[in-house]
Amino acid sequence: MRVLGIETSCDETAASVVTLDGAATPVIASNIVLSQIEEHAAFGGVVPEIAARAHVEALDGIIEAALADSGTTLADIDAIAATAGPGLVGGLIVGLMTAKAIAAAAGKPLIAINHLEGHALTARLTDGLDFPYLLLLVSGGHTQIVAVRGVGDYQRWATTIDDALGEAFDKTAKMLGLPYPGGPNVEKAAATGDATRFAFPRPMKGSAQPDFSFSGLKTAVRQAATAIQPLSEQDVADICASFQAAVADALGDRVARALARFRQEFPDKATPSLVVAGGVAANRTIKATLHKLCAEAGFAFVAPPLKLCTDNAAMIAWAGIERLRAGLSQENGFDFVPRSRWPLDSISAPMVGSGRRGAKA
Repeated sequence: MRVLGIETSCDETAASVVTLDGAATPVIASNIVLSQIEEHAAFGGVVPEIAARAHVEALDGIIEAALADSGTTLADIDAIAATAGPGLVGGLIVGLMTAKAIAAAAGKPLIAINHLEGHALTARLTDGLDFPYLLLLVSGGHTQIVAVRGVGDYQRWATTIDDALGEAFDKTAKMLGLPYPGGPNVEKAAATGDATRFAFPRPMKGSAQPDFSFSGLKTAVRQAATAIQPLSEQDVADICASFQAAVADALGDRVARALARFRQEFPDKATPSLVVAGGVAANRTIKATLHKLCAEAGFAFVAPPLKLCTDNAAMIAWAGIERLRAGLSQENGFDFVPRSRWPLDSISAPMVGSGRRGAKA
């Protein structure tokens, strides 16, 4: 199988060709990602209209580069897979409509992919994991714990009731005058800070409810920063270190509950795995906390390479291959319309934000 993947859900324009030859190890033949960080940096976050226009300008060239790098032509491709949601609807329209046009012109099947499914299945591309396994998705738009039971078979065990973790990092950085994107810059500042100086709350820690919350922590950071204005460089470092420690502690508490539940629900899984995906997974303090938790609970800790944890098209192409193999490629075809909200698990009740556009992911 050889699938062309297209990803335009936020501020990366990406295309990739992934191949699978029988039972052999899958090969990422190409993976082109064009970041829009410079376009959005002045605004401290992603501007949807700017993102959509940038996708329009770049996508055709990115697809051509992905095909060229892989040494293939459209005639060699078996299917086109494109992110159809969740995400910024302008970008989703650009990517999905381009994929439909290419698939129709070339006479290829089209597979509309849930962006979250791409993240959920990446560990099977990189590490060959068998089902089931536990997924912690921590990114700019999502913070979830999902039991990955099979292709198209997902159960969300926890989600955020307010801000996603990546969003909390970005907003904390903006409050402290740090550049965008917030995650790596908060981590960089925290490296020289005192993590014990500010006693920030650990939201939801100890709660029987399994979900996450970061809005109150973000407010505590703002109050602490306001109280000691003007901020010195050391003040910023100490706030970042204290914020990062609070995040890691809160995440650890939530994940520990999920690990225990996984043991109960899948007792026959001899060596269970926790997969961590999303841009925030690159944070070393968070990664160390989760690695320690897994070691104590007897779980394998799996973190795909960073370039495959952040938004990319290889994970979309791979999700297309997984759906082809499972006979699910016809579920989301040419009739599918972009969805800014598209929960991976349609069974679990939405936490907040359900409206005309549907439940949040």
